Amino acid sequence: MFSGVFTALITPFRGNTVDFDAFGKLIECQCKHGVDGIVPCGTTGESPTLSYEEHEEVIAFCVKNAKGRVKVLAGTGSNSTDEAIHFTQFAKKAGCDGALVVSPYYNKPTQNGLYLHFKSIADAADIPIVLYNIAGRTSVNIEPGTIAKLFNSCKNIVGVKEASGSLTQVSAIKSLVPDIELFSGDDALTLPSLSVGGVGVVSVLSNIIPSEVVSLVGAFEKGNIREAIKIHYKLLPLVRMMFMETNPIPVKTAAFLLGMCQQDLRLPMCEMENTNKIKLQKALEDFGLLK
Repeated sequence: MFSGVFTALITPFRGNTVDFDAFGKLIECQCKHGVDGIVPCGTTGESPTLSYEEHEEVIAFCVKNAKGRVKVLAGTGSNSTDEAIHFTQFAKKAGCDGALVVSPYYNKPTQNGLYLHFKSIADAADIPIVLYNIAGRTSVNIEPGTIAKLFNSCKNIVGVKEASGSLTQVSAIKSLVPDIELFSGDDALTLPSLSVGGVGVVSVLSNIIPSEVVSLVGAFEKGNIREAIKIHYKLLPLVRMMFMETNPIPVKTAAFLLGMCQQDLRLPMCEMENTNKIKLQKALEDFGLLK
Protein backbone atom coordinates (compact mmCIF):
# COMPACT_ATOMS: atom_id res chain seq x y z
CA MET A 1 0.00 0.00 0.00
CA PHE A 2 2.77 2.42 0.99
CA SER A 3 6.42 2.31 -0.04
CA GLY A 4 9.23 4.49 -1.34
CA VAL A 5 10.01 8.06 -0.35
CA PHE A 6 7.50 9.99 1.74
CA THR A 7 8.55 13.54 2.58
CA ALA A 8 7.85 14.73 6.11
CA LEU A 9 6.85 18.22 5.02
CA ILE A 10 7.85 21.38 6.81
CA THR A 11 4.99 23.81 7.45
CA PRO A 12 6.10 27.19 6.06
CA PHE A 13 5.13 30.16 8.19
CA ARG A 14 5.12 33.85 7.44
CA GLY A 15 5.16 35.45 10.82
CA ASN A 16 2.70 33.43 12.85
CA THR A 17 0.46 32.29 10.00
CA VAL A 18 0.80 29.36 7.62
CA ASP A 19 2.34 30.49 4.32
CA PHE A 20 0.14 28.52 1.93
CA ASP A 21 1.78 30.08 -1.13
CA ALA A 22 5.18 28.69 -0.15
CA PHE A 23 3.52 25.45 0.96
CA GLY A 24 1.91 24.96 -2.44
CA LYS A 25 5.25 25.45 -4.18
CA LEU A 26 6.87 22.94 -1.84
CA ILE A 27 4.21 20.33 -2.62
CA GLU A 28 4.61 20.99 -6.35
CA CYS A 29 8.37 20.49 -6.06
CA GLN A 30 7.87 17.18 -4.29
CA CYS A 31 5.46 15.95 -6.96
CA LYS A 32 7.78 16.97 -9.81
CA HIS A 33 10.80 15.24 -8.30
CA GLY A 34 9.23 11.84 -7.98
CA VAL A 35 8.48 11.23 -4.31
CA ASP A 36 5.86 8.62 -3.57
CA GLY A 37 4.07 10.52 -0.86
CA ILE A 38 3.96 13.55 1.39
CA VAL A 39 3.38 13.71 5.14
CA PRO A 40 1.83 16.93 6.46
CA CYS A 41 1.46 17.70 10.16
CA GLY A 42 4.20 15.45 11.43
CA THR A 43 7.14 16.29 13.69
CA THR A 44 8.83 18.17 10.84
CA GLY A 45 5.60 20.08 10.22
CA GLU A 46 5.55 21.44 13.78
CA SER A 47 2.19 19.81 14.41
CA PRO A 48 2.24 20.34 18.20
CA THR A 49 1.97 24.11 17.68
CA LEU A 50 -0.66 24.06 14.94
CA SER A 51 -4.17 24.98 16.05
CA TYR A 52 -7.00 22.52 15.38
CA GLU A 53 -8.12 24.70 12.48
CA GLU A 54 -4.63 24.98 11.00
CA HIS A 55 -4.03 21.24 11.35
CA GLU A 56 -7.14 20.51 9.30
CA GLU A 57 -6.42 23.29 6.78
CA VAL A 58 -2.90 21.99 6.15
CA ILE A 59 -4.11 18.42 5.61
CA ALA A 60 -6.91 19.50 3.26
CA PHE A 61 -4.53 21.79 1.36
CA CYS A 62 -2.12 18.90 0.78
CA VAL A 63 -4.83 16.66 -0.60
CA LYS A 64 -6.12 19.42 -2.89
CA ASN A 65 -2.68 20.34 -4.23
CA ALA A 66 -1.31 16.81 -4.55
CA LYS A 67 -4.17 16.09 -6.98
CA GLY A 68 -3.62 12.35 -6.67
CA ARG A 69 -0.08 12.54 -8.04
CA VAL A 70 1.42 11.39 -4.73
CA LYS A 71 -0.10 9.76 -1.69
CA VAL A 72 -0.93 11.88 1.34
CA LEU A 73 -0.17 10.31 4.70
CA ALA A 74 -1.41 12.84 7.24
CA GLY A 75 0.05 13.17 10.72
CA THR A 76 -2.89 12.72 13.09
CA GLY A 77 -1.34 11.62 16.37
CA SER A 78 -1.71 13.18 19.78
CA ASN A 79 -1.14 12.42 23.45
CA SER A 80 -4.94 12.48 23.73
CA THR A 81 -6.66 9.44 22.25
CA ASP A 82 -9.85 11.40 21.55
CA GLU A 83 -7.89 14.12 19.74
CA ALA A 84 -6.01 11.53 17.66
CA ILE A 85 -9.31 9.92 16.71
CA HIS A 86 -10.69 13.32 15.67
CA PHE A 87 -7.77 14.12 13.37
CA THR A 88 -7.61 10.58 11.95
CA GLN A 89 -11.31 10.71 11.10
CA PHE A 90 -10.74 14.12 9.52
CA ALA A 91 -7.90 12.71 7.39
CA LYS A 92 -10.33 10.13 6.01
CA LYS A 93 -12.94 12.81 5.33
CA ALA A 94 -10.37 15.04 3.61
CA GLY A 95 -9.41 12.27 1.19
CA CYS A 96 -6.00 11.26 2.58
CA ASP A 97 -4.57 7.89 1.61
CA GLY A 98 -3.59 7.13 5.18
CA ALA A 99 -2.73 8.49 8.60
CA LEU A 100 0.60 8.54 10.41
CA VAL A 101 -0.12 8.24 14.13
CA VAL A 102 2.66 9.01 16.59
CA SER A 103 2.77 7.35 19.99
CA PRO A 104 1.42 9.52 22.83
CA TYR A 105 4.02 11.94 24.16
CA TYR A 106 4.50 13.01 27.80
CA ASN A 107 1.85 10.58 29.16
CA LYS A 108 4.30 7.60 29.16
CA PRO A 109 1.64 4.88 28.78
CA THR A 110 2.37 1.22 29.39
CA GLN A 111 2.55 -1.18 26.45
CA ASN A 112 -1.06 -2.13 27.12
CA GLY A 113 -1.97 1.55 27.16
CA LEU A 114 -0.26 1.99 23.79
CA TYR A 115 -2.12 -1.01 22.41
CA LEU A 116 -5.49 0.30 23.61
CA HIS A 117 -4.68 3.81 22.32
CA PHE A 118 -3.85 2.70 18.78
CA LYS A 119 -6.61 0.10 18.65
CA SER A 120 -9.18 2.74 19.64
CA ILE A 121 -7.99 4.96 16.80
CA ALA A 122 -7.96 2.12 14.27
CA ASP A 123 -11.46 1.01 15.29
CA ALA A 124 -12.83 4.56 15.04
CA ALA A 125 -11.31 5.57 11.70
CA ASP A 126 -11.69 3.55 8.50
CA ILE A 127 -8.37 4.58 6.96
CA PRO A 128 -4.98 2.84 6.59
CA ILE A 129 -2.79 3.67 9.59
CA VAL A 130 1.00 3.76 9.92
CA LEU A 131 2.26 3.73 13.50
CA TYR A 132 5.01 6.23 14.33
CA ASN A 133 7.57 5.11 16.89
CA ILE A 134 10.00 7.81 18.05
CA ALA A 135 10.84 7.27 21.69
CA GLY A 136 13.44 10.05 21.64
CA ARG A 137 10.60 12.57 21.39
CA THR A 138 7.76 10.73 23.13
CA SER A 139 9.71 9.03 25.96
CA VAL A 140 8.04 5.67 25.27
CA ASN A 141 9.04 2.91 22.85
CA ILE A 142 6.39 0.86 21.03
CA GLU A 143 7.89 -2.57 21.61
CA PRO A 144 8.03 -5.01 18.65
CA GLY A 145 5.58 -7.33 20.41
CA THR A 146 3.06 -4.50 20.77
CA ILE A 147 3.46 -3.58 17.10
CA ALA A 148 2.86 -7.22 16.14
CA LYS A 149 -0.23 -7.40 18.35
CA LEU A 150 -1.66 -4.26 16.76
CA PHE A 151 -0.87 -5.40 13.21
CA ASN A 152 -2.55 -8.76 13.82
CA SER A 153 -5.67 -7.36 15.52
CA CYS A 154 -6.35 -4.22 13.44
CA LYS A 155 -6.79 -4.75 9.71
CA ASN A 156 -6.21 -1.07 8.90
CA ILE A 157 -2.87 -0.83 10.73
CA VAL A 158 -0.58 -1.50 7.80
CA GLY A 159 2.82 -0.08 8.67
CA VAL A 160 5.22 1.56 11.06
CA LYS A 161 7.58 4.50 10.81
CA GLU A 162 10.44 3.28 12.93
CA ALA A 163 12.56 6.11 14.34
CA SER A 164 14.07 4.42 17.36
CA GLY A 165 17.48 4.55 15.68
CA SER A 166 17.88 0.83 16.35
CA LEU A 167 18.38 -1.68 13.55
CA THR A 168 17.95 -4.37 16.19
CA GLN A 169 14.40 -3.13 16.75
CA VAL A 170 13.77 -2.86 12.99
CA SER A 171 14.87 -6.48 12.59
CA ALA A 172 12.79 -7.62 15.55
CA ILE A 173 9.66 -5.99 14.09
CA LYS A 174 10.19 -7.56 10.67
CA SER A 175 10.87 -10.98 12.20
CA LEU A 176 7.57 -10.83 14.10
CA VAL A 177 5.49 -9.24 11.32
CA PRO A 178 7.17 -9.84 7.94
CA ASP A 179 4.28 -8.26 6.04
CA ILE A 180 4.29 -4.91 7.85
CA GLU A 181 5.28 -1.90 5.74
CA LEU A 182 8.27 -0.63 7.67
CA PHE A 183 9.61 2.86 6.94
CA SER A 184 12.84 4.25 8.24
CA GLY A 185 12.20 7.35 10.33
CA ASP A 186 15.87 8.34 10.20
CA ASP A 187 17.47 9.56 6.98
CA ALA A 188 20.83 8.15 8.10
CA LEU A 189 19.29 4.67 8.36
CA THR A 190 17.36 4.59 5.09
CA LEU A 191 19.74 2.20 3.35
CA PRO A 192 20.39 -0.04 6.40
CA SER A 193 16.64 -0.31 7.02
CA LEU A 194 15.99 -1.23 3.39
CA SER A 195 18.62 -3.94 3.67
CA VAL A 196 16.72 -5.72 6.46
CA GLY A 197 13.27 -5.50 4.87
CA GLY A 198 12.17 -1.89 5.07
CA VAL A 199 10.01 -0.49 2.27
CA GLY A 200 11.16 3.14 2.26
CA VAL A 201 11.72 6.27 4.30
CA VAL A 202 9.71 9.10 5.77
CA SER A 203 12.37 11.67 5.03
CA VAL A 204 13.27 15.07 6.40
CA LEU A 205 16.10 15.54 3.90
CA SER A 206 13.79 15.17 0.89
CA ASN A 207 12.26 18.56 1.69
CA ILE A 208 15.34 20.10 0.06
CA ILE A 209 16.73 17.33 -2.20
CA PRO A 210 13.82 15.02 -3.07
CA SER A 211 15.29 13.59 -6.27
CA GLU A 212 18.48 12.44 -4.54
CA VAL A 213 16.57 10.59 -1.81
CA VAL A 214 14.35 9.04 -4.50
CA SER A 215 17.50 7.94 -6.35
CA LEU A 216 18.84 6.20 -3.24
CA VAL A 217 15.69 4.16 -2.66
CA GLY A 218 15.28 3.52 -6.38
CA ALA A 219 18.83 2.20 -6.76
CA PHE A 220 18.28 -0.24 -3.90
CA GLU A 221 14.94 -1.41 -5.28
CA LYS A 222 16.57 -2.08 -8.66
CA GLY A 223 19.26 -4.17 -7.01
CA ASN A 224 22.01 -1.65 -7.72
CA ILE A 225 23.47 -1.86 -4.24
CA ARG A 226 26.81 -0.25 -5.12
CA GLU A 227 25.00 2.82 -6.44
CA ALA A 228 22.74 2.93 -3.39
CA ILE A 229 25.79 2.84 -1.09
CA LYS A 230 27.45 5.60 -3.12
CA ILE A 231 24.38 7.84 -2.79
CA HIS A 232 24.07 7.00 0.91
CA TYR A 233 27.55 8.32 1.64
CA LYS A 234 27.05 11.33 -0.61
CA LEU A 235 23.95 12.33 1.37
CA LEU A 236 25.36 11.59 4.82
CA PRO A 237 27.03 15.00 5.45
CA LEU A 238 23.75 16.78 4.71
CA VAL A 239 21.83 14.30 6.85
CA ARG A 240 24.09 15.14 9.78
CA MET A 241 23.38 18.83 9.26
CA MET A 242 19.62 18.21 9.31
CA PHE A 243 19.87 16.99 12.90
CA MET A 244 22.58 19.18 14.41
CA GLU A 245 19.76 21.00 16.19
CA THR A 246 16.24 19.82 16.96
CA ASN A 247 14.23 18.95 13.85
CA PRO A 248 12.78 20.94 12.04
CA ILE A 249 15.06 23.87 12.85
CA PRO A 250 17.90 22.87 10.45
CA VAL A 251 15.72 21.75 7.52
CA LYS A 252 13.56 24.86 7.69
CA THR A 253 16.71 26.99 7.84
CA ALA A 254 18.07 25.12 4.81
CA ALA A 255 14.81 25.69 2.96
CA PHE A 256 15.11 29.40 3.75
CA LEU A 257 18.70 29.55 2.50
CA LEU A 258 17.53 27.86 -0.71
CA GLY A 259 14.75 30.43 -1.18
CA MET A 260 11.90 28.01 -0.56
CA CYS A 261 10.24 29.73 2.40
CA GLN A 262 10.80 32.01 5.35
CA GLN A 263 12.78 30.59 8.26
CA ASP A 264 9.99 31.43 10.71
CA LEU A 265 9.37 28.81 13.37
CA ARG A 266 6.90 28.69 16.23
CA LEU A 267 8.05 28.79 19.81
CA PRO A 268 9.35 26.78 21.50
CA MET A 269 11.19 26.11 18.20
CA CYS A 270 13.56 29.02 17.64
CA GLU A 271 16.06 30.34 15.10
CA MET A 272 19.20 28.29 14.53
CA GLU A 273 22.37 29.26 16.35
CA ASN A 274 24.52 31.34 14.02
CA THR A 275 27.57 29.07 14.32
CA ASN A 276 25.46 26.10 13.23
CA LYS A 277 23.81 28.12 10.47
CA ILE A 278 27.27 28.84 9.03
CA LYS A 279 28.08 25.11 9.09
CA LEU A 280 24.76 24.33 7.38
CA GLN A 281 25.37 26.93 4.69
CA LYS A 282 28.81 25.44 3.97
CA ALA A 283 27.31 21.94 3.71
CA LEU A 284 24.76 23.21 1.21
CA GLU A 285 27.56 24.85 -0.76
CA ASP A 286 29.69 21.71 -0.68
CA PHE A 287 26.72 19.70 -1.98
CA GLY A 288 26.30 22.18 -4.85
CA LEU A 289 22.97 23.60 -3.71
CA LEU A 290 24.35 27.05 -2.94
CA LYS A 291 27.05 29.11 -4.63
